[in-house]
Amino acid sequence: MIENRSTPLAFEPARIANTNLNIQQNAKGILLMIISMVAFALADTLVKVTTSVASSAQIMFFLIGGGLILFGLIAKFQGNNLIDKNAFTPILLLRYVSEITGMIGMVIALSKVPLATVGAITQATPLLVVIGAVLSLKEKVSWRRWSAISFGFIGVLLIVQPGTNEFDSSVLWAILAMIALSIRDLTTRLTPPDMASTSLATFTMIATIPFPIVWILYNGESFFPTTVNWWLVSLMIVLGSTGYMLLITSIRMAEVSVVTPFRYTRILFLLILGIIVFDERPDTFVIAGAALIIVSGVYMMWREQQIKKAEVRKAA
Repeated sequence: MIENRSTPLAFEPARIANTNLNIQQNAKGILLMIISMVAFALADTLVKVTTSVASSAQIMFFLIGGGLILFGLIAKFQGNNLIDKNAFTPILLLRYVSEITGMIGMVIALSKVPLATVGAITQATPLLVVIGAVLSLKEKVSWRRWSAISFGFIGVLLIVQPGTNEFDSSVLWAILAMIALSIRDLTTRLTPPDMASTSLATFTMIATIPFPIVWILYNGESFFPTTVNWWLVSLMIVLGSTGYMLLITSIRMAEVSVVTPFRYTRILFLLILGIIVFDERPDTFVIAGAALIIVSGVYMMWREQQIKKAEVRKAA
C-alpha cells in the first residue's frame, strides 16, 4: 500500500513542471494571436486605403508577390524544402483555389463594405469549418455545438440583413471570402504534416500568383501603378505576412482551444480602425451580429475543451 501511494508522488514535480510549461506556452500563444490579429487588422485597413488608387487585381498582385518573396526567403533561410511533389496533391490544389477565391472576396469586400462588417462576417469562418469537418471528415458534433453554430449564423444574417432595405449586395463578397477561407482552413488540416509552414505558404503564393497577373493583363492595367504609395503597400505586405506567421506560430505553440477565441479580437480592432480611419459608424444590427458570432465561436472552443478534458479523465 505504501508503494502504491508513493509512486504517483514521484512524478508529481514533473507533472507540475509540465503544467507550468503549458501555462507559459498558452500565455505566449495568446499574446502572439492578439498581435497577429492587430497585424491583420492593420493590413486590412491599408488594403481598404489602397483600393482608392489601385484595382483589386493590382492589390492581389502586391500581396501575393510580396508574400512569395518574404515566405520564400524565410523558407530558404530555415532550410525548408521548396521542391516537393506533395505540393501538387489534389488536397493542396483545392487549398490553392480556395485561397485565391477567398482573397478575391476579401479584397473586393474591403473596397465596398465597412471594415467592421467584413471582419465580423469573415470571423464566422470557424463555424463553417466545423460543418465542413462533419461533412467531409465525419467528425461528431453535439447538439450544443450545433446550437452555437446556428446562433453564429443568425449573427451573420443580422449583419447582412437580407430582404430588407438595408441589404447591400456587396456583402456577398465577404460571404464568398468566408466560405472560401473555411475550405482553406479545412484542407490545411489534411496537408502533409511534414511540410513546413513556410514551404506551404510559398507553394500557395506560387500557385496563386498567375491569377492576378492574367487579371491585370486582361484589364490592360499596370503592374506598378504610379498612383500607389509604395511605403503603404510595403507595410501592407509586411503586416499581412507577419500576421500569417504569428498565427501559425501561436497555433503550434499553444493549445488550439485556448488561443482560437482570441482570433475574434480582430473584429474589435477593425471596429476601432473603421471609426478612426474611415469615420464608420456600425449600426445596432452589425454590433449585435458580431457579438453573436463571437459568443458562438468562443462557446464552441470552450465546449470542445470540456469534451477533451472529459475524455482524458475517462481514459485515466
